[in-house]
Amino acid sequence: MTQKIDRREFCLLTGSSIASLAVSNACTRMNNGLAGDGRFTARPRDGVKTSNTGRITLGLDHERDAILDLPKNATASYLPLFVMLHGATQNADDMFWYLGMTAADAGVVVLAPNARDTTWDAMGGSFGEDVDFLNRALQRVFDTVAIDPARIAIGGFSDGATYGLSLGLINGDLFRSVAAFSPGFVIDGMPHGKPRVFIAHGTRDHILPIDRCGRRVAAGLISRGYDVTFREFDGDHEIPADVARDGMTWLKA
Repeated sequence: MTQKIDRREFCLLTGSSIASLAVSNACTRMNNGLAGDGRFTARPRDGVKTSNTGRITLGLDHERDAILDLPKNATASYLPLFVMLHGATQNADDMFWYLGMTAADAGVVVLAPNARDTTWDAMGGSFGEDVDFLNRALQRVFDTVAIDPARIAIGGFSDGATYGLSLGLINGDLFRSVAAFSPGFVIDGMPHGKPRVFIAHGTRDHILPIDRCGRRVAAGLISRGYDVTFREFDGDHEIPADVARDGMTWLKA
């Protein structure tokens, strides 16, 4: 029987409490009829032909839109998709600065949406309008780009890593992989499917310390039977180029 991921249980499994980082009542309320459970309804479609390459905005919002980056070979075959979520106070453009050319070189389509506010909704409350916007952005991509259903991933950096990891576990029947760069914790939710997980964290991270964040998150997921690749690196709260490259190589595999 599938069991809900609960933060208190998760902390006990890892042998330490990260309650100070947790968000109260996440995933337990409906927010104005939006996806309060964190579930997506968007799904890839058959018979879609990709007609564009390069970086485009989706036109879903005038101020805080989503950006789609398509590699040069996008029109040739079904490609992997990575949904990359930004950290607090950051924006979608910052994610392409972190990734550089690693995604394009790996032939990975990247969708980088902007949160509705300075960070993602369930980081300070419950899933709601950000999930709704992400679902619309995903459906737009699925309607216009030939995406391989077996190679859809979600993740992000910092707050975006926490949010993407949590949504990835809740929507593991859509996302086969999750790539979290410097996550803080896991938000409560009912898991579906069993995605594989890549976590990277700097040993000198002064914002989200590796001992009570990355290492604890990885240990908790392993204890629950997830296939976890954990990549520690000598660095701070960042995504070094070689770590980004490793993440994209892992995603494409």
